[in-house]
Parts: sequence; C-alpha cells; structure tokens
Amino acid sequence: MRGIDFDEPGPPGVLTWRETTLAEPSPSDVIVDVRAAGINNADLLQREGRYPVPTGAPHVLGLECAGTISWVGDRVNGWSKGDRVCALLGGGGYAEQAVVPARQLLPIPRGLDFPQAAALPEASCTVYANLTLKAHLRAGQWVLVHGGGSGIGTMAVQWAKVSGARVITTVGTHAKLDRVMRLGADVAVDYRTDDFVTRALDATGGRGVDAILDIAGAPFLRENVECLGPDGHLVIIGGTLAPTELDLGLLFSKRASVAATSLRSRPPDQKAAIVARVREYMWPLIEQGVIAPVIDTVLPMPLAAEAHEFLHSGRAFGKVVLVTP
Repeated sequence: MRGIDFDEPGPPGVLTWRETTLAEPSPSDVIVDVRAAGINNADLLQREGRYPVPTGAPHVLGLECAGTISWVGDRVNGWSKGDRVCALLGGGGYAEQAVVPARQLLPIPRGLDFPQAAALPEASCTVYANLTLKAHLRAGQWVLVHGGGSGIGTMAVQWAKVSGARVITTVGTHAKLDRVMRLGADVAVDYRTDDFVTRALDATGGRGVDAILDIAGAPFLRENVECLGPDGHLVIIGGTLAPTELDLGLLFSKRASVAATSLRSRPPDQKAAIVARVREYMWPLIEQGVIAPVIDTVLPMPLAAEAHEFLHSGRAFGKVVLVTP
C-alpha cells in the first residue's frame, strides 16, 4: 500500500507519498480501506520531531480516518466487511489502509461523506474527554475555549453550547470572529489585538470562567489562571510545553485545578471508553445536524506537505482533510 511517510524530521517537504508497510493486525483489530484522513497539530509536531511517537504506534502520520472495513479480526463483534466507519487512531491514517482497534471505531453518521467523517474522531473525543469528563462542564457555566477556529475549537464551541454552557473563545485573526459567533460563541476575542482576560472577566461579571480548554500551553498559563473562577478547571491539551511559572497562591485562592492531558497516549481501555461515550452522547446530535464538522480544505493525500503548510499558516477555519487518490 501507499502512504505519507518521512525519513528524518523536518519541514513539510520531508513528507513523501510512497510504498509503506501495513502493521500486522491482531484478532481484536479491523483493517480500514482509508478514503479520508484528518490532519491534527500533533501530526505537524511529529513531522518536526517534537512529538515522540507512543510505543507501538505506526510511524506513518494520522490520528483519525474514515473509510470502509475490508478485514475483521476473529475477536471483533458488531462490525462487518463493507461497514462505513471513522476511527480514532494511534497513527497510520495518512495511508491507503489502516489497522484500527475495533473499540476505536465509530459508524459514519447518516448524511456525512468520508471527508466530513474523518474530521470527527479526534475533535469529538478530545472535546468530550476534556470538557465533559475532566472539567465537568454543565449547563449555566462559562467556558473559555482557546483557538475557537481550530478543528478542536469549532467542535468545543458547539459541544459547550449544546451542553447549555456560555462560551467565550479566542481566535488569531479578526476574520474568524464572526464565524465563531455563528457557531454559537457568546463572546469572541482576537487575542492578538484584545485582552481576553478583561473580556472574560467582564462577561462573567468579574467572577471568572468555570472551565478553560487551552491549546496554547505555557504562553497563556498566567492569564488563564487569572480568568478562572472559584473551583474552576484549566485543561491544557497542547501548545508550547516550555517551563513557565504558576501562581500557586492565586490558584489556591480560587480552589482551582490545572490538568494537562493527551488523548493519543491514553491506554486502550480509556480510549475505548471515551469513544463509547462519544457514540452515545455526541453521535445522535451529529446525525440530527445539531453539531457539524467544520472543514476548511480537502486535499489529495499526496499533497500532505501543502496541507501541513496551510494548517501551520493559521488561515484554516476548522479541519484540513486529506483524501486518498
């Protein structure tokens, strides 16, 4: 089979479309003939050599895909050859075929095509795991979503609104302000030209937000703690991981918590549990059109280098997706 691979870390140009080897599936796996694969920031970091691949994960990039099942392991129940599925992966999505643990499969929601379905697994599982399970977001609360125009951000804004929360979100360009408002955000802030701490405190009457979903990491840590309200939760899911200072006195005064989480490195049982929750609680809303994947650009998989350059530019609103030739 063919896929996108690279020999040495580097710029997007190191990515090449070439013959690759499919991992040996276990009896608990299926093989998916990939039709589309979503791109995530972790892919860019891995290509640059800044994201160590978890033990046992494929070297080929790609944390989510959509396609049809072509092989089913002996221990797999509930799935058959020909089923249209999307999947959460540990890697290997940028290829013509992918080996997938059956418990990380999701049926493609009615009415969605392969590129739309490929945009769902990583964002939906990340958002549910961190806003619902980790931050315990519930109706009536305020949440601050950083990177509201990203693939995860667009999903987080929609899920938070469906959950009954009020949403403040940051974006990196003025052009994205109206678009995140149309997704349901109550307050949108261009963090390059406006002070999101002031805007968040103003919106909440000075109390602060109940939850923050952060993709920036170290650069926003101090400001994020300032934004938190009593018993608030800051969940960091990516960004700059350099050493930085944390005002423990301020954190203690708010009885607040800070957590750093990763989806890819979770044990299989945790991933399976998250996927099951997403299928139960988010999938019906996607099939009803209440929540929708937001896709900016779809490109042929051999043009993965161009897709990485575009995502890195910050111009994308929503997901960038690759489709197999």
